[in-house]
Amino acid sequence: MSAPVKHSLTLNGHRTSVSLEDAFWRAFREIAEARGRPINALAAEIDARRDDGTGLATAIRLFVLGDLQRRLKDAGSGAQ
Repeated sequence: MSAPVKHSLTLNGHRTSVSLEDAFWRAFREIAEARGRPINALAAEIDARRDDGTGLATAIRLFVLGDLQRRLKDAGSGAQ
């Protein structure tokens, strides 16, 4: 396992950083690429939808997890 690493993002013109483990950062970049979205735009969408008590890094991790869960469910539905 890797320790979280700070990654810079620009959200709606404002610079910020999030600390994410390499596996989550890579998965997040892959999702953005698969959707044809710049990573900063996808991060801004996640930022806008997150609850006040949820940090951006946590919101990104939950987004990555949710994407994986949806893909696994879709793959399971197609196998039946």
